[in-house]
Amino acid sequence: MLKYITADELAAIIKSDKVPMKDYCIVDVRDDDYHGGNIKGARNEPSHGFLAGVADLVQRTKTVPTVVFHCALSQVRGPKAARIYAETRDLLQAKGEDSPHEVLVLRGGFQDFQEKYKDDPALVENWRKEVWGSEYHF
Repeated sequence: MLKYITADELAAIIKSDKVPMKDYCIVDVRDDDYHGGNIKGARNEPSHGFLAGVADLVQRTKTVPTVVFHCALSQVRGPKAARIYAETRDLLQAKGEDSPHEVLVLRGGFQDFQEKYKDDPALVENWRKEVWGSEYHF
């Protein structure tokens, strides 16, 4: 079963003394809709090639205890990628080749996160009004 994290909880992690790629990792699985803004420090791993690259992603992040996935709304792509990633890491952990970890999905995706934090450069970067400024984006 997938676990979710709120925008406020993720913002608190980013602004804490926790270190990206050591204590946590944010994986953004948006495809072409990635352009126009992103959560600061998030890694873009597009959903269209996620399955082929999941083993490499796990190898690069297998010591990271908290991994947060999202897409635009975190309704399909983000949760699907999180499940695939979690299953892959769980298999390694069962063999004793991975450390304890938590895989989370950002509730509301980048849409909700940017709506709340677009003006905070510590949380959102590359934000473009022409992409996200309309209330009719999604």
